Amino acid sequence: MPFAAILQNQPAKAVKGNCKEVVHDDSHRYSLPHASHKTTLNLQGLVNMHFVNSNPIRGPFDEHLEQAVFALGCFWGAERRFWETTGVFTTAVGYAGGATAEPEYKLVCTGSTGHAEVVLVVFDPALVSYEDLLRVFWESHNPTQAMRQGNDVGTQYRSAIFARDEAQAVAARQSLAAYQEELNAAGYTDITTEIQPLDTFYYAEDYHQQYLAKNPDGYCGLGGTGVSCPIGLAIQ
Repeated sequence: MPFAAILQNQPAKAVKGNCKEVVHDDSHRYSLPHASHKTTLNLQGLVNMHFVNSNPIRGPFDEHLEQAVFALGCFWGAERRFWETTGVFTTAVGYAGGATAEPEYKLVCTGSTGHAEVVLVVFDPALVSYEDLLRVFWESHNPTQAMRQGNDVGTQYRSAIFARDEAQAVAARQSLAAYQEELNAAGYTDITTEIQPLDTFYYAEDYHQQYLAKNPDGYCGLGGTGVSCPIGLAIQ
């Protein structure tokens, strides 16, 4: 599946990852909307340089690099987990899995678009495998919490893996089954993580990119279960 779709919106004010303060209609926050139209995407305003490692955050990328997209709660802390992982070339935050074209932060926070906050991970498979990244994903959050992560509640904080091809989908399903066994042994309930094909990745507004590097004391509500995943490498 081609890596499609990209968006940069005009910046708006945001002071923390938990955006419940901009939610006006709670009825949208626990169910996903139906499909809507798509429109032309716009990258205007997005700085194409990673704040931490200075690599580009949008493609085209070198052919030897691969890409993955994960949702595991507030994308500020989630992105940091991946840029700190050895073998990752670049990261970016954005939105995926929704029904509305051209999502922007405050609208996503209402739950009306159906998008999840996600991290695009561009990695060198000679240095880190997709399975290694799946372990980072599983161990960095609690995948049994459905439409929330900790105090962050809403469909945008759900756990999801957006596969770019069938090989990624198979690896994701296998890792889910393996991690479910470990969680069951530790007394946790069923994993609620979605595994679905990636349709469109929309870049989030520029001020969200590498947010915790730009704001070291910024909000991060991400927390794992403490249960190790029996695949890949340990989190670097």
